[in-house]
Amino acid sequence: MRNQFEAFIDDLKATHGANLASVILYGSAAAGDFVAQASDYNLLVALHQIRPKDLRDAHACMREWRRLGHPVPVYFTVAELKDAGDVFPIEFHHMIGARKVLYGEDVLVGVTISDSFLRHQTEYELRSKLLQLRRLYIPASVSVEKLCLLMSESLTSFSALFRAVLILYGVNPPVTKQAVVSEIVKLLKIDDDPFEKIFMIRETFASNSLNEISANQLFSNYMEQIERVIDAVDKLKKS
Repeated sequence: MRNQFEAFIDDLKATHGANLASVILYGSAAAGDFVAQASDYNLLVALHQIRPKDLRDAHACMREWRRLGHPVPVYFTVAELKDAGDVFPIEFHHMIGARKVLYGEDVLVGVTISDSFLRHQTEYELRSKLLQLRRLYIPASVSVEKLCLLMSESLTSFSALFRAVLILYGVNPPVTKQAVVSEIVKLLKIDDDPFEKIFMIRETFASNSLNEISANQLFSNYMEQIERVIDAVDKLKKS
């Protein structure tokens, strides 16, 4: 990936020139928690100013980056990063918790994150992901392969939200997904078995050890633990 990063940053410098302030890798790849074919390379691109022309000009380098299988980076202005910590507390905790500066200055240094809306955002995101999980289960439930893919992909999203749950409970979250889930299991005294099995599927793509009955039972246990986490977050607003 080093060659791909260097080529992409060269493209960004050629595109944005002096307007480019920083390129930061964050999330699982920065944390050493990257799983090939399952994780993404999440990038923050910070510009001094963002006009429609700046985004149009980035089309060519983004097209090549996406051709390599990577998601389009998130764009912020440097000023926005200083002001948005109260609006996106989950995302900013995620960025600041595990990051590597690939180019320019570390624009996340000194960013103030307000947690006043963290509980509300966390419950909203968890419930939204649960609704989506239920909806996607309907077509996936008849195929072991599709169901295992749904569980492994959704656990990535839920583990990111579990970091926010730990923060709400005053626990400094670890960096890797599995460590975060382990802390949630201990904190809330929920069943770790479905999570361990899904992480194994995610890392080894070993869905052939399950049949249709056992895969659907695993999903049922998995969803039950997710619901227990949401209940724990909901109770915080009443405490």
